Amino acid sequence: MKAHHLGGGLASSAVGLGCMGFSQAYGAADDADSTAAIHHALDRGVTMIDTAMSYGRGHNERLVGRSIAGRRRDVVLATKFGIVRGEDGVRLDGRPENVRGYCEASLERLGVEVIDLYYLHRVDPEVPVAETVGAMAEMVAEGKVRHLGVAEVNPAQLEQAAAVHPIAAVQFEWSLAWREPEDDIVPAARRLGVGLVPYSPLGRGLLTGALPTSPFPPGDFRASDPRFAGENLRHNLAVVEVMGKLAQERGATPGQLALAWLLAQGPDVVPIPGSRNAARVGENAAAADLELSADDLAALEGAAPRKAWQGDRTSFAAYGVSRTR
Repeated sequence: MKAHHLGGGLASSAVGLGCMGFSQAYGAADDADSTAAIHHALDRGVTMIDTAMSYGRGHNERLVGRSIAGRRRDVVLATKFGIVRGEDGVRLDGRPENVRGYCEASLERLGVEVIDLYYLHRVDPEVPVAETVGAMAEMVAEGKVRHLGVAEVNPAQLEQAAAVHPIAAVQFEWSLAWREPEDDIVPAARRLGVGLVPYSPLGRGLLTGALPTSPFPPGDFRASDPRFAGENLRHNLAVVEVMGKLAQERGATPGQLALAWLLAQGPDVVPIPGSRNAARVGENAAAADLELSADDLAALEGAAPRKAWQGDRTSFAAYGVSRTR
């Protein structure tokens, strides 16, 4: 697969793999299927494998660690800290004195000696982001981490982070169905030389045109997302249907077209779609080979413009975070 380049010289496959769904948010998952999906991604040239300590309260990192064992050289391994899940709920913790413990615990669960890209998953509102990044920089100095990243920050927070240590990547939701980041964080990141890692690049499955026909299963957080409810969903699926016709003309699927659109935004963009289905993982990886012309992009903009979508993205409450301590 062709490479895209994030900040600080960090190279990655153009399309990555987001692993959250192997442990939470989209209903029950099977570890064997998840492992097969990771293996298939690596076989298709996907190098960016993205996990977090909070996904499944450590389950995800352990699963990823087992799945990449013996293939570490094939992987750009990204994980995150800062969202803490426990028996008493979910909280944010970016306190500098806790960064080392979180990092070392992730290394142990992953079964590796170094993390390629270590993100602050969410900014702790009680801790200046510069202080958290300062502690993260110590992990780089000690050889535990190669590159630093931040997620869901605003431009001011990104500037504060980058002033302390080079930031290789900023992660945020970005897709054809959610384009607000183009107004602020995308230009800010490019001004600072920070790469862009969109999560939910398929609109949480909306842009694939292959949503479940029955209600979402227990544990699937899309049930609380306004974009997947009632008239909003009917309207949005009609837009996807038009996209599907454009994709068919190009010998692609709607999901591939959506990923190709993101990739066309620049060589500093690495979307991380997630799927527990190996065939779908292969489909997503193949989007890296879909080159869109200026005419293709114009047609897609006409069929699915920014103003076409209904329903705001879910709020931070979708992650279950209700407190910081």
